[in-house]
Amino acid sequence: MNTLRSNDGTTIAFDDQGDGPALILVDGAMSTRSSGSKPGLSKLLAQHFTVYSYDRRGRGDSGDNKPYAVEREIEDIDALIDKAGGSAFVYGKSSGGCLALDATVTLGDKVKKLAVYEAPYNDDPEAQKAWGAYIKNLTEALGSDRRGDAVALFMAYVGVPAAQIEEMRHAPFWGGMEAIAPTLAYDHTGIMGEDGSIPTARAARVHAPTLVMNGGAGAPFMLETAKTLSKTIPVATLSTLDNQTHDVQPEALAPVLVEFFAA
Repeated sequence: MNTLRSNDGTTIAFDDQGDGPALILVDGAMSTRSSGSKPGLSKLLAQHFTVYSYDRRGRGDSGDNKPYAVEREIEDIDALIDKAGGSAFVYGKSSGGCLALDATVTLGDKVKKLAVYEAPYNDDPEAQKAWGAYIKNLTEALGSDRRGDAVALFMAYVGVPAAQIEEMRHAPFWGGMEAIAPTLAYDHTGIMGEDGSIPTARAARVHAPTLVMNGGAGAPFMLETAKTLSKTIPVATLSTLDNQTHDVQPEALAPVLVEFFAA
């Protein structure tokens, strides 16, 4: 594990492996650099790039100086890019893709290319109504330090059955999820906003070549969002990964990223 200090003094923990052009991986909600399929993806990509996998602030081994602002998270990515030599490719998954998009707008030429997988924006009015209710309840739960309830709200929102959530509350890993529960507000209230709509005006300011991806077996709205983003970003390509859901498999994703970034 390595660390660096971001602009506001926050310690950011990261791993780097491989050799070649720098590639920074940006996680979505409730993820760390060592969770889920991230280590497997990093290993595959490290055959072609120097891969920087980091804990976003408030997670894993990274610090969390207050107050939170999206700008501070962009500064974290900026510090990683400086560590990598001054420019880098950036890949973001889910709400991490939303953050990566924002960072690309702010950091300009420091991001050589951008890839995003299933940024979960949604322009459907009913979905936005449900999102608004989720944000309200999440804000109340975190304001009362009911971290377990905040995690449960997120799980329910993404479709996990109530009985399964109750089982998870008693699992050994639940404490780790509660520990990073406050970062749900970072991703959802801070980065995605109160209605979760597609930020077309901001996307139009992304001038780096961009790969916008969705899973062919995923939620239909993800395809619609990917289409809108790919049409709005000036230099963008749309790619649908066959048979993949939101939990995209590293073996399916890595070759697509390698082809795009290496071109």
